[in-house]
Amino acid sequence: MSRYQFTCPECGQEIEVNESMREATLTHGCPVCATSVTPSDFGAEQQSEN
Repeated sequence: MSRYQFTCPECGQEIEVNESMREATLTHGCPVCATSVTPSDFGAEQQSEN
């Protein structure tokens, strides 16, 4: 499963998220402060070792 490093441009919160969490964050905003985010707020995709 793909993993992404999300960094909020507003509050600076850093969270590792999976694909579905990434899509939800893009739709609903930062889970901490609700600021709108863009795909550029997510770090490079990483593959988990499963």
